[in-house]
Amino acid sequence: MSFKPAPLLLHAIAAGVMAWGYNNLGSLMQDAWIEKQKGGHSQFLTIQGLLMALLTMAVSLVLDLAPSFAVLRNVKRVLLMVSLPVAVVVSSIYWTLVLSMPHMILQANPGTTPPTSSSEAPQLMRIPLEMDLALHASPALSLLADFLLFEKKYGRNETVYVAPVLAALFGFFYANWVEYLAKFNGSFPYPFLTDNSFEIRVAIYSGAITLALVSFWLINSVHK
Repeated sequence: MSFKPAPLLLHAIAAGVMAWGYNNLGSLMQDAWIEKQKGGHSQFLTIQGLLMALLTMAVSLVLDLAPSFAVLRNVKRVLLMVSLPVAVVVSSIYWTLVLSMPHMILQANPGTTPPTSSSEAPQLMRIPLEMDLALHASPALSLLADFLLFEKKYGRNETVYVAPVLAALFGFFYANWVEYLAKFNGSFPYPFLTDNSFEIRVAIYSGAITLALVSFWLINSVHK
C-alpha cells in the first residue's frame, strides 16, 4: 500500500487536538472538585469517549505509517465501531443540553454563594470554548471524517450482529461504572442523572445505547 498524506494529516491533527484537551483538564475550574471524587474525570462519558477516540486516532497514525499491518487494521475497525457512535452520542447530548438546558449537563459551582431566591439560578461551571470544542466536538467530527473519507463501510454481519453487542456492552459498562461511583460520591457526573430516580436513569442509559446504535447504522448507511 502506498503512503497517503491526507489521512495522516487528519489523524495527526485530531490526535493533537484531543491530547491537548485531555492534558489541559487540570486548568478547568471544575478540576479540583472532580479530582476529589472517586473515579475523577473517568466518571464522565465525555472523557471515556475522548480517550477511545484518541486511541482510534493513534492506531490510525500507526497504520498510516505502516499500512501493511493487517492485524492492527482489524483492531481499528472494532475500535471505530465503538468510538464513533459514543462520540456522536456525547456531542449530540452535550451540545443540545448546554445550549438549551445547561443546568442539566453542567455542575453548579460549589464555590459560589447559594442564590438568595428560588428565581436565581446557581452559577454553572462552564468550559472555555476552545476546550469545549476539543472535548465535545473534535472526537465526533474527526471520527466522522475519518470513516466517511478513508474507511470502507461496514458489512451486514458487522452492522446487524456485532454493532448491537458492542453498543450494549459499552453501555452496560458505563452505566454500572457511574452507578458504582455515585455510591461513594453522593452524586453523578451529570445533573440529569443525579436528579432522576434509578428507573429513569436506566431509561436514560437505554436511550443512549439506542441512540449510539441508530447513529452508527445511519452513518454507515450514508457511506458510499
